[in-house]
Amino acid sequence: MSAEKNNLDSASQTEALSRNQNTVSGEIYVQDVHKYFGVTKALNGVNFNANFGEIHAIVGGNGCGKSTLAKVLSGVLPIDKGKVSVLGQTPTSPVMARDMGIATVFQEVMIAEEASVVDNLFVGSDNFWAKNLTQREKVLKAQEIMEDLVGEYVDPYTQAFNLSLPIKAWITIARAFLRENIKLLILDESSAALDFDSTERLFKKMRELRDNGVAVFIVTHRIAELVRISDKATVMRDGKDVGILEKKDLNEKNLIGLMTGKEETGEKSQTVALKTKTDKVVMRAENLIVWPDSKPVNFEVKKGEIVGVTGLDGNGQDDFVKILAGVQEANGGTTEILNANENFIRYNSLDNARKNGISFVSGDRKKEGILPNLSIYENLVVPLYKSTSRAGFLGFVNWMELNGIFDWEVERLNIKTGPRENLITSLSGGNQQKVMIARSFAQHPKVLILNDPARGIDVSTKRDLYVHLRNYVEEGNTVIFLSSELEEFIGLCPKVLVFRNGTVFDIFENDRINADTLLEGMFGQTTGISETSITSNSNPISPANFNKMSDKKKNNQKKIIKVNDFSKNNENKIKIKEF
Repeated sequence: MSAEKNNLDSASQTEALSRNQNTVSGEIYVQDVHKYFGVTKALNGVNFNANFGEIHAIVGGNGCGKSTLAKVLSGVLPIDKGKVSVLGQTPTSPVMARDMGIATVFQEVMIAEEASVVDNLFVGSDNFWAKNLTQREKVLKAQEIMEDLVGEYVDPYTQAFNLSLPIKAWITIARAFLRENIKLLILDESSAALDFDSTERLFKKMRELRDNGVAVFIVTHRIAELVRISDKATVMRDGKDVGILEKKDLNEKNLIGLMTGKEETGEKSQTVALKTKTDKVVMRAENLIVWPDSKPVNFEVKKGEIVGVTGLDGNGQDDFVKILAGVQEANGGTTEILNANENFIRYNSLDNARKNGISFVSGDRKKEGILPNLSIYENLVVPLYKSTSRAGFLGFVNWMELNGIFDWEVERLNIKTGPRENLITSLSGGNQQKVMIARSFAQHPKVLILNDPARGIDVSTKRDLYVHLRNYVEEGNTVIFLSSELEEFIGLCPKVLVFRNGTVFDIFENDRINADTLLEGMFGQTTGISETSITSNSNPISPANFNKMSDKKKNNQKKIIKVNDFSKNNENKIKIKEF
């Protein structure tokens, strides 16, 4: 081996091995694949291979080509150069891919809002002249698979617009699991809208498919998750594959080193959440009723504070932050904000919230975030037209000022864009999310309310976002930060509210903010339990009695069980032990 190769670091060696491959072996592979969108090189010579009976992660930063690769394998996008093979065939359309046994769950939650759950699940399943299943059979299948995946009953006749984002995400996932001839399952950021409990159920299904010989590809930014679930990982950067990691080498250090092109030392500084420098309250809620039958919430947030909010899916935390942001109305109680005259004033609408310095970033970018028919530039600066206009009533927009704001925010959040006049939908999902965050920062709000803001963005950008949030609160502003990823709170939030049944179940502060205690709160407990018993919110249940329960009762009981094994390594792996 040459002296030059001996001097390569571990990440560069892996990249060199990947680049030197002349052929790609495997039952599923792409070889020297290129895909261009105008001048943008989405895929620039990708080599990728996988086998059936394995869970293979595709990982990389925002805009590196992960989702494009998934669409190429799904027959959605034609390639400009190279070769794609799945069992010797090349999928050239979604119909052909379906006939070959390829099922894909795309990054965006694609459902018909006005259609029912059952209609969304079986859309496109029937032939032109005949139905494969009767309506009754579809309803029964829909009820069965949704209860299995979601963990609770979902009415098959409910219209989709009435459902939460995680339930909508489950509908798109369930479509794939309804397929009978599935050989290859591609999940593109499918767990991004799911909480911990839901993700565990998805992982169980993935393992079952793998053990039955199905190839499962998972595209995700959640490094702790892919480390736990994947048998192998291909890392991408700037439209190219830069390395393949086997199970034994799958860890955060190696992944981030390949994703960024920089070798990490593995030693991380222990970031401590910022302490508030004042007791001055800037927002409060009194006797706030989130759900009609839930207990009231009394809440205060101080100037210069980052307050975390979490809970298992469907426990009211989403509704709570939307009420604080003025997006939806409470069922009782009041929300108040401190105005410029140092007086508390009530607000109950989005318009009033904005006028008083409250900005909201939604986790559902498709429904509540992006403006799909507008450009990247317009999506970022459209709320600023009025504030930057000149000449009073005539309202001439100060384009030079807006251009400066756009360039600053794009650079600050490292948003990968093509020409600014391109539609926002031309960006990857993660970069769309960054535009939404940049839009809020550009408005200079006093209170920034974030509903799962890091959904779909890469680990490097998450770190940058945390730095921006810390700087933002040090300037005297306030952040309310909802997330389903527990590790996001550690070192960022000095206080975390855990929701259950539409109200605050527990509040964790300072040293109590860790994955163990937060999970205990999410599962309805405030203290740890032994591994020899199963404890609910009220009485302990012995394993013997647990085994006598029906399957449905077991599933319901598991939802309030917490037995975890939190590892001490960098990945912060979290597990619920199987009984």
